[in-house]
Amino acid sequence: MTKNPMNLTQKIIKEHLVAGEMVVGEEIAIRIDQTLTQDATGTMAYLQFETLKVPRVKTKLSVSYVDHNTLQSGFENADDHLYLQSVAAKHGVYFSRPGNGICHQVNVERFGVPGRTLLGSDSHTPTGGGIGMLAIGSGGLDVAVAMGGGPFNLPMPKVVEVRLKGVLRPWVSAKDVILELLRRLSVKGGVGKVMEYTGSGIKRLSVPQRATITNMGAELGATTSLFPSDAVTQSFLRAQGRARDFRRLEADKGATYDELVEIDLGKLEPLLACPHSPDNITPVRKLAGKPVHQVAIGSCTNSSFRDLMVVAKAMKGKVVHPNVSLVISPGSRQVVEMLAKNGALADLIATGARFVENTCGPCIGMGQSPPSGGVSIRTFNRNFEGRSGTADGQIYLASPEVAVAAAIKGVFYDPRKLGKYPKVDEPKKFLLDDRMVIKPPRDGKKVKVRCGPNIKPLPLNTALSDRLELEVLLKTGDNITTDHIMPAGAKVLPFRSNIPAISRFVFSGVDSTFAERAKTAGGGFVVGGGNYGQGSSREHAALAPMYLGVKAVMAKSFARIHKANLVNFGILPLTFADNTGYNDLEQGDRLVIEGLRASIKAGNKITLKNVRSGGMVVLTHDLSERQRQVILVGGLLNYTRQGGGKKRR
Repeated sequence: MTKNPMNLTQKIIKEHLVAGEMVVGEEIAIRIDQTLTQDATGTMAYLQFETLKVPRVKTKLSVSYVDHNTLQSGFENADDHLYLQSVAAKHGVYFSRPGNGICHQVNVERFGVPGRTLLGSDSHTPTGGGIGMLAIGSGGLDVAVAMGGGPFNLPMPKVVEVRLKGVLRPWVSAKDVILELLRRLSVKGGVGKVMEYTGSGIKRLSVPQRATITNMGAELGATTSLFPSDAVTQSFLRAQGRARDFRRLEADKGATYDELVEIDLGKLEPLLACPHSPDNITPVRKLAGKPVHQVAIGSCTNSSFRDLMVVAKAMKGKVVHPNVSLVISPGSRQVVEMLAKNGALADLIATGARFVENTCGPCIGMGQSPPSGGVSIRTFNRNFEGRSGTADGQIYLASPEVAVAAAIKGVFYDPRKLGKYPKVDEPKKFLLDDRMVIKPPRDGKKVKVRCGPNIKPLPLNTALSDRLELEVLLKTGDNITTDHIMPAGAKVLPFRSNIPAISRFVFSGVDSTFAERAKTAGGGFVVGGGNYGQGSSREHAALAPMYLGVKAVMAKSFARIHKANLVNFGILPLTFADNTGYNDLEQGDRLVIEGLRASIKAGNKITLKNVRSGGMVVLTHDLSERQRQVILVGGLLNYTRQGGGKKRR
C-alpha cells in the first residue's frame, strides 16, 4: 500500500498546488494547464485578458470556442466572433470556429488530457472529468487571470466517493446515474465538494457516458466531478488518434474520502427531472401517458456519437409523432460527419427530425422554444423556469432513451417497452478532421484585433467605501439562479460585450423595474435566500449588477461560482449570522454600514443598521485574506493590476 495514500482528486491537486494547505475549507491556489472559453462568456474574458497587458497566454493550451451565440439576427454576434478569432490569433489561443461543436464535447474529443487541470468560463467545464481531468468552471475573469499565468484560487474541497457497482440495464443510461444522484443529494448537495467516481461499475461506462455524468455534476453545485483514467480512457484516446495523451490515473489503494455514496447501476430505472429544477426527480413510468409537445436532443450533456446513434436506431423506419416537434443539436462536427457517413443522419432526417447547428442552441434559449405552456422533454442539464425562452414552458430533463420514446409515442413513455435496445459500439476510430480549429500564429504582434461597435469598454469598480448607506433594491427567495439574475436567450446574449446595454436586463424576469430603480437610487443591496446564484458561470450576473451600483449581496448561502464572481467584481457576499436577519429586512429598507473596511480587515462580522426598524443585523463572511484584499480594492482586475497575486509561472 502507498504511504499516505491519496484519492485521485488530492493527487491532481497536489501536482498543481501553488499555494495553501490541502485542508478542507482552506483557500488553495492551483496551476492551470488548459483553459476554455465560449462566446457568451469569452468575449468579456478576452477583454479582461487584454487589460492585463500580457502579450501571450501562459497556459499549455487555451481554446476559444464559438458555440452559444451563433444565431446571427443582427451584426452583434458576427462582430464578436471576428473579435474572438482575431484576439485568439494575437495572444496564442486556438480558435474553434462556429459549427465545429460545443466546447465541452470538442474539448473531450480533441484536447482533454488525463491528469491536467482545466479552467473554463462555463459551469459545465467539469465535463472534462469524464476523461480524467480536474476540470473546473469559473467566471471569465478567473480564466483571464489563468491565461495570464496566474493561479486559480478555491477552497480545498471535500472529496465524495461515488461508488458504482453493477451494470446499467437496457434503456437505462448514464443520464439516469446523475439524475439519481440529484434525487438523493439535491442541487445544493455538492457545494464545496468534488464527486469522485469509483467501483466496478465504471468499467462498463464509456468516456462519453462518463462525461454525461460529470457534466451534470454542476447541477449538484459540485466544484467538479472526476473519473479515473483507465483502459476505457486509453481506448477512447486511441480512437481519437491521441494515444500519446493517455496517462493511467486512479486513487491509491487505501485512499480515504470525506463521504460515500453507493449506487447499484442495475437497480436504476429511466428517470426525469420535472419542472423547474434538475433535482425534482421522478421515474418516467409515473408520468406515462402525459402528452408531450416537443422533444429536444443534444446539448453538452447528451449529444455524443453514441447518444445520437441510439436515437437513430430506435427511430429508424418511424416518423415523429404528429403532435411532437423533434429537434436535434449534435455536439460536434465530428459526430455529424460520422452520422452522415454511416447513414444515420439520413435515417433521422427521414423521421421528420429537425436539425439545428452543432451548438448549445435550445439549451440556453437560443431558438427552438416550446409553445406556451408546452411540455418539452430535453436531454439537457437545466430546466429553470423561463430558461427555454417560453415563460410558462414545462421543461423535463431526461436521457436520449426517454426522449426518443416520447418522440415516437407523443406521450411520456417508458422506453423499456419499446423492445430490443439498440446496440451501439464505441468506434474503434473516430473521424479526425481539425480544420475547423485555427492554430494561432507563432507571433501575433502584427495581428489587428477587430472590435465591432457593440463592444464597449470594460467597466471597472472602485475601491470599497468605509461607509455605505443604500436601500435594499430586491429581496428574493431560495435557489435564485444566474438565469434569474442575468437572463440568457437570443434577445439578451448579443449584448454580452456591452455592459451598459445588457445591464438593462438584470433581474428582468423577477422585477422588470430593477435596473431603472438601481440607477435612480445610485446603487444598493440585494437580499437573497439559500443557494443564491446557482446555475451557470456567467459573470455578467455579477458584472452587470456591479455596473448598476450593487455593493453587497446578503444571502442565507451562495453557490460557489457566483460567490467567486461577486468577489471578483468587488461586490461583497455576506451571509446572515442567523435566519432572523433575513426576516428583518424588506425591499425598500435603507441600510447603513459604518466602518466597513476596518470590519473586513479585522474579522468576519459586519453589523448594519436598518433605518426603518432601527434594528441591527449581524452578517458574516468567510473571505480569505486574498479575497478581502480583492474586495477592498474593488475587484480582481484592480487587485491584479496593482500587483496582487504576483506569483506567475
